[in-house]
Amino acid sequence: MRRVVALVHPPQSTFELGRAAQVFGIERQGLPTRYAFGVCTEHPGPVATHAGYDMLVTDGLDALARADTVIVPGWPPTEWPPSPPVVRALRHAHSRGARLVSICSGSFAPAHAGLLDGRRATTHWARADDLAARFPQVRVDPDVLYVDHGDVATSVGAGAGIDLCMHLVRNDHGARYAAHVARTMVMPPHRAGGQVQYAVPPHPEQIDGTLAPLLEWITGRLDEPMAIETMAAHAGVSTRTLARRFADQLGTSPGQWLLARRIATARDLLESSDLPLDAVARRVGLSSATNLRRRFLGMLGTTPGAYRRAFRAGPG
Repeated sequence: MRRVVALVHPPQSTFELGRAAQVFGIERQGLPTRYAFGVCTEHPGPVATHAGYDMLVTDGLDALARADTVIVPGWPPTEWPPSPPVVRALRHAHSRGARLVSICSGSFAPAHAGLLDGRRATTHWARADDLAARFPQVRVDPDVLYVDHGDVATSVGAGAGIDLCMHLVRNDHGARYAAHVARTMVMPPHRAGGQVQYAVPPHPEQIDGTLAPLLEWITGRLDEPMAIETMAAHAGVSTRTLARRFADQLGTSPGQWLLARRIATARDLLESSDLPLDAVARRVGLSSATNLRRRFLGMLGTTPGAYRRAFRAGPG
């Protein structure tokens, strides 16, 4: 059980806080509960929100000393720096090994604490220039959804906060567990955050429009060779039209989508079965364990064996 604590600050965005609570704070039927979620604030009591009501928060900063993950779900207004006690609490939590996570403008809090110095980080596009100007030692990248360094992670707008939270769940407990959580939230398992580590491509049933039947057809044939010409012929369009539809609907090419689907299926097999690597490779159309290792390393930055050791014991 990992303890996740959100540090709130008036006026708090209920949407950004709610996204973290939805991922980490809900007990889901048929799925083991892996997180305990709580909320704290510098001055316990009523905390004003952007939604026009106050919420009662009873835990103070000492809750951060017990957290495995600290989430800062926004920091409005960004012109107000965290108080010295908040900075000390964030630094102490980080120094003892807690993971610090920010959503949207929440990146300003760890930046004030010096925890983003010399690191790549992101925030909402409307605040990116301000973050870069006020903290020149931070390498601000506004063109990604999130950046995860393992001990510190930042994300852009509130919607991307869900993507980052799901990324963390997947890293903690594996792709299958994260997919179960995503299914209860009626959302894709994940969007890539501008980094490839453990990113999952959308399932065919989660794609609207003309590509869905094709993606389902391809997914049922992952153990077969599949050229873009074959995909286009099945869809009844030219290869150029198919590439354009993939770019418009999925933001990627047919070949990259197919490789991501093969790797995603391989991950599931590595987590849920004892199949040898050669058998896994053949089932997902990557021909051999050597090719599987090469593709796995290129896409995820790890090997199939290391991935299996990390997640094989996770829930199914």
